[in-house]
Amino acid sequence: MNDYPAYAPSKDHELLRSTVRELADAKIAPFAAEVDEESRFPQEALDALVAGDLHAVHVPEQYGGGGADALATVIVIEEVARACASSSLIPAVNKLGTVPILLSGAEELKAKYLAPVARGEAMFSYALSEAEAGSDAAGMKTRAVRDGEAWVLNGTKMWITNAGESEYYTVMAVTDPSQGARGISAFVVEKSDPGVSFGPKERKLGIKGSPTRQVILEDVRIPADRIIGPEGSGFKTALATLDHTRITIAAQALGIAQGALDFALGYVKDRRQFGKPIADFQGVQFMLADMAMRLEGARQLTYHAAIKSERAMHGEKIADLTFVSSACKTLASDVAMDVTTDAVQLLGGYGYTREFPVERMMRDAKITQIYEGTNQIQRMVMARQLLK
Repeated sequence: MNDYPAYAPSKDHELLRSTVRELADAKIAPFAAEVDEESRFPQEALDALVAGDLHAVHVPEQYGGGGADALATVIVIEEVARACASSSLIPAVNKLGTVPILLSGAEELKAKYLAPVARGEAMFSYALSEAEAGSDAAGMKTRAVRDGEAWVLNGTKMWITNAGESEYYTVMAVTDPSQGARGISAFVVEKSDPGVSFGPKERKLGIKGSPTRQVILEDVRIPADRIIGPEGSGFKTALATLDHTRITIAAQALGIAQGALDFALGYVKDRRQFGKPIADFQGVQFMLADMAMRLEGARQLTYHAAIKSERAMHGEKIADLTFVSSACKTLASDVAMDVTTDAVQLLGGYGYTREFPVERMMRDAKITQIYEGTNQIQRMVMARQLLK
């Protein structure tokens, strides 16, 4: 039994964690409050991540990327989110936008679009949701009509992360309305394509540094070879993508929660009431213990899911990938909401002010329970997997 492998990240993973944390603390965290206050894109974070080759570590080596595994990608997102949740959406959404191509795209498409992302020359966003097609994504209305050697796209996508900043977009559109979900196809649309425009930035509760906008498609003509996979396979690709990328939302939630816990720990050691640090009070200690315990449980489930994701990306059939990816996203985001709320409580009145970061973290945590499938939808997904 002595040769049983340790159920833990490798030394290389832990070295990566320390590298990202050092970079995030030095070059991302100092701008986090300003980015939130001004609702501006965190350019400093993008520059730092690109300089450190940490903006899209998941891109395979053959396309110029780092070839990092899914667990390494989770660690990068987690450590960036610990400093600034908005900034963590740079590596997270680069993965979300490119996984459909990795799963289903032709080799020429992979070479054309993954290489610029790997070099840091472009970001990639994902356009699935619409105003009347959120949780019911198969109800989308955006159309793609074949016209000779081109496709013509019309429609409006909603809630698109980093819209306007990203150069490339994976867009789901209906190619055969008579086929329902089987009539949906996936395409690569470029920001520079004629007919592409963006709605105004949404005014949001949290992640204010990551622009969320409509992507508006008006007679957008793209070459036929920009379809991702066979016609009609887009919704299947979308669902398969989310099995992998829900794990990155769990990672973001972990980072937000860890940042809040770390700050709260430092505060309760310094804050004195009744003649002693409030960390000496048992009620405070119980809160801290519960915060850390639940966070570590969510982390272990997320890392477990990341390993399964990596195996699946290499072609292995993982029967419970959908379940564990939904489970880790749901658990981690619920924990993040609880931990950040408790962190605000531990800081008392100070926690409610913008002078301290935990109120921002609490606001940022909320979205992790909503996007890439609300936690209510995730519970439905998990139940269906159990009842199969």
